[in-house]
Amino acid sequence: MNIPRIVIAGTHSGCGKTTTASGIMTALVARGLTVQPFKVGPDFIDPSHHTIVCGRESRNLDPFMMGDDGVRDCFVRACKGADIAVIEGVMGLYDGVDGSDCSSTAHVARLLDAPIILVADIKGMSRSVAALIKGYTEYDPRLRFAGIIMTKGGSDRHKVMTTGELTTPLLGWMPRSDALAVESRHLGLLMGEEDSRMQLIGTFIEEHCDLDAILTAAGTASPVPDAARLSHSRDPHTTIAVAMDAAFCFYYRDNFDYLRAAGAELIFFSPIADPLPQADAYYFGGGYPEIHAKALAASPCKPGLLRAAETDLPIFGECGGLMWLSRSITTADGITHPMTGLLDADAVMEKRFVALNYVIGTTTADSPVFPSEMHFRGHEFHYSRTIPDSDIRYLYSLQRGTGIANGQDGICAGSVLGGYTHIYFGKTAADAFCKQLTRQ
Repeated sequence: MNIPRIVIAGTHSGCGKTTTASGIMTALVARGLTVQPFKVGPDFIDPSHHTIVCGRESRNLDPFMMGDDGVRDCFVRACKGADIAVIEGVMGLYDGVDGSDCSSTAHVARLLDAPIILVADIKGMSRSVAALIKGYTEYDPRLRFAGIIMTKGGSDRHKVMTTGELTTPLLGWMPRSDALAVESRHLGLLMGEEDSRMQLIGTFIEEHCDLDAILTAAGTASPVPDAARLSHSRDPHTTIAVAMDAAFCFYYRDNFDYLRAAGAELIFFSPIADPLPQADAYYFGGGYPEIHAKALAASPCKPGLLRAAETDLPIFGECGGLMWLSRSITTADGITHPMTGLLDADAVMEKRFVALNYVIGTTTADSPVFPSEMHFRGHEFHYSRTIPDSDIRYLYSLQRGTGIANGQDGICAGSVLGGYTHIYFGKTAADAFCKQLTRQ
């Protein structure tokens, strides 16, 4: 596939990378282009902004979880029908797993032979900007840099002082604008549907960046090898109901593709507003159940979910889903809200994150969701602690990661399984999930 593409990388977290990437996407869409968005790494929040802007699901590109070939395959599959791909990086350009290159923005840019635009926060700097850019652009000669976009600029004089000695093309110089800053909460920025200023940001990008030069640079990328086709099953043999609303919105979109390819029909519903739909299994992803705990305590789907558990229908929860499947959530203000009680545990919100890590694990016993000895990779990031009863049964053994406690994750009761790990399914876990359902 020979699709124009560009990577929006940053010198560090907080340099304006997400605002710049989303703004470029918005400006390109305004020009009538079909833009396929991507996010390097395991993040769920930035892709929500991309998806709102582009009208196409943003995909994660993460070599640690997906492998190098998995990154290329996901890229090619997602780009069908698009005019251009815009890939937002993660952290600083060269920041990977445990200080390595693995899963860094630079790693993904090399895999896709994608030219890079480096976003640099120049607040409080003048001539030093040239030295900073020189270091980033010459550190890895395998990378191709299309140019630089500077953010948080000051006066016209500041612009002269920061651009006078550049040797890399300047594609944008954006003055500081507090009105464009995206608000944050625990776990990161507000979700895309909670922020309505992207059109404003797109106009700002059009005014202060050379969009024509960005398009020209994107067109210099060489073809990416075509991917193995992943088609949906023509005859789905199982139905999985997936929770999707403001409380449960953290999913790897690839997981849906792989489940469909394995023979599942997916039904989406809102635990906040809807009764439980009829299905063969139920999947509750992560999100913000603590913010919507009062509404979830009165959820119209709780009675149906209890009946589903009584009849041994598989029920699977990840992170926020784990909290929902537990007895209760105690929010940061100290109020305890009853949840489903399907797992003998209670979730308590903390003031700082409890775990933030990539995960490598193995299932230690059969469950209605996954078989024993299934190897998996994923990610965990949460501000809650889950406190299980002493006789709880753990089904995940983590070689990397914290889990619920000390490298143990995935608690199980009957047909219900919940853990903190967001598993990247790929073909292995998706096939295993659907195969387990056919055995019920």
